[in-house]
Amino acid sequence: MHIIAALYHFTRFPDPAALRPPLRELCEDCGVTGTLLLAQEGINGTIAGSRAGIDAVLAHIRALPGCADLEWKESTASKPPFARMKVRLKREIVTMGQPDVDPRAKAGRYVAPQDWNDLIRSPDVAVIDTRNDYEVAIGTFEGAIDPETSSFRDFPQWWEENKDRFHNKRIAMFCTGGIRCEKSTNFLLGQGVEEVYHLKGGILKYLEEVPADDSTWQGECFVFDRRVSVGHGLVEGPHDLCHACRRPILPEDRHRPEYEHGVSCHQCIDETSADDKARFRERQHQIDLARARGETHLGGVIGV
Repeated sequence: MHIIAALYHFTRFPDPAALRPPLRELCEDCGVTGTLLLAQEGINGTIAGSRAGIDAVLAHIRALPGCADLEWKESTASKPPFARMKVRLKREIVTMGQPDVDPRAKAGRYVAPQDWNDLIRSPDVAVIDTRNDYEVAIGTFEGAIDPETSSFRDFPQWWEENKDRFHNKRIAMFCTGGIRCEKSTNFLLGQGVEEVYHLKGGILKYLEEVPADDSTWQGECFVFDRRVSVGHGLVEGPHDLCHACRRPILPEDRHRPEYEHGVSCHQCIDETSADDKARFRERQHQIDLARARGETHLGGVIGV
């Protein structure tokens, strides 16, 4: 059984590049895989490994400047969810492209999972899903608004174009683990919205703590590892990935005429050229050859 820890923390790292080598070395020494992002605004990522390995890495992160109260969410996977460890330097740990947004200054009011249903059922509350369109497509909360954005960078423009829809409304926002809402709620407060809420711990915490019989969640929750999706109790879902477009697909989608493993699915077949598809076929061929040799091809990291 593999322990998965999803984490983020906003704090001030004056020199995130100096934190990278010892963190990466520790992860590799402990057999921990996944991705961690470091920026001047903090740390974000998901890692997987043994109980001892995860505990060692979390202890190291909690010892970083301002990270003593780090929170994380744990789940498990039956197979290794990541092929390797990446520790990357970024401008932002979740990219919104709004330099004035600072969750450390102020964010929306946290709502515990057990209180979320009552809030979003209130007639004066508008519920907004801040995730990307392909994530929303496989699951969301009952009655939630889908901005249909392909990137978190698109959210500020969507709000500008749609803000009049929410006059005299309280705003409740949610995302996978909570990090996007730290920024999106700060952004809305800066836009003059008076009452902004967000789901503490995100969808993952809600699915962990709220029984299915009491849930207002519909579908599955997309996750960025080999599990692809999880449901109530954080049980692994049925989805796989199209390895051409990285969108989730169901097992039955493999039988559609548009599907070619590693090349296309019904969602992306019209989005790529014949040359693109030829490149994808060659990439898949190399992945298959590497697998036959017992090796891991970097192009086939997730879910192959």
